[in-house]
Amino acid sequence: MRKNYYHKLAFMGMLLIVLLAFQKYTSREKENFPEIKFIIEHPVSPNLTDFDPNNLDEMQWKHLGFSEKQVSTILNYKKIVGGEFTSKEQLKKCYAISPEKFTELESFILLPETAKGGHFEKFTNEKREIVVSKKFNPDRLSSSEWMKMGFSEKQAEAILKYKNYLGGSFVSKEKFKECFIISSENYSKLEPYLLLPAQTPDHFKKSGNQYAIKSDIRYHTFDPNVLDLNGWKALGFSEKQAGTIVNYRDRNLRGSFKSLEDIQKCFVISDEKFQELKPYIKLTPTTNLIQKQETDFSKVDLNLITFKQLLEFGLDEKSAGSMIGFRKKLRGFVNKQQILETYNIDKNLVQKLISIASLDISNVPKYTLTEAPEEWLKDHPYFKYSADKIIFYRTTYTDDKKILKLLKLKPEYEERMKLYLK
Repeated sequence: MRKNYYHKLAFMGMLLIVLLAFQKYTSREKENFPEIKFIIEHPVSPNLTDFDPNNLDEMQWKHLGFSEKQVSTILNYKKIVGGEFTSKEQLKKCYAISPEKFTELESFILLPETAKGGHFEKFTNEKREIVVSKKFNPDRLSSSEWMKMGFSEKQAEAILKYKNYLGGSFVSKEKFKECFIISSENYSKLEPYLLLPAQTPDHFKKSGNQYAIKSDIRYHTFDPNVLDLNGWKALGFSEKQAGTIVNYRDRNLRGSFKSLEDIQKCFVISDEKFQELKPYIKLTPTTNLIQKQETDFSKVDLNLITFKQLLEFGLDEKSAGSMIGFRKKLRGFVNKQQILETYNIDKNLVQKLISIASLDISNVPKYTLTEAPEEWLKDHPYFKYSADKIIFYRTTYTDDKKILKLLKLKPEYEERMKLYLK
């Protein structure tokens, strides 16, 4: 019996060893899976052409093969980086653009590889051969002539814009070289043919945001309140500067300069230029400047003030529209400081308005949390983010204090709600 027992035990051991060896062998085979590749059907690549990612809208990004969600991410990223992509390197960091997709688009992107010293040098990487055979004055070249030379349409437009920015002339080779569209390599090709002085003249000065060359202007006595665009240009201002002065007078100052200080405050009129003009300025009231009786804003209710009256007070259309829209959402202001919370307003001007005008809150609707209409809760700026919770809690509780406690709001948010609660 003992001998038979050992035979059985030996057989079981051998069987166990065989099973273990078989299991190990088969598991090794399972681990060696062949490489699996998922076949993904990519959308057909569009016929790509050179593009500036800063100029693309939502539909144009979609035409490049991006989904709606990816486009939204790219546009949000653009806002985060300051509203404009400055280099390919920066654009590549957007996680919505895969490395494969970026590689596909890279050669068509009109941006420098990297942003050099914070200076935006877009369009300089275009792979175009610049050909020039004779000397030329760049001030006289049109967009089509720049394109014939080898620049793209966008580059040509940008060069002309830069010339206008300088006041209508490149002035010197030194200034021409500063044009960010023209790369160092292309400038080296163009430089021997440029009919411009090498250095910028000493009398070339920067005035405001525009460059201008001093000239012997014959000043004469003038009234800045009757001067039109051409009148300001005759005094030595560029067309853009003259337009800015006229807009400043007609919009910001409601049609007229009241004092010399008003003129001096216009940012395109340098202190030096103002001193030149000052002896010739004659502010005189004329019949065509006398306006109808202005609104007495001390008698105006801020909850009833109209869009037209806000423009009359000096607000621009954007500020006036924002204030009226915010008041409409609130169903009326309950204190004057709320007005300063409005987006896109001139706070200094509005502060002046609220210090003059009155505020009647008797017609502003107020409710308890248990009685407030659902539509009002979901639309009111102070309640809409908590509206669903309020509607849920008031099915159980009838006490406003209890509901406010359950909402667990920040103190400042709760205080804003209480302005409209009974």
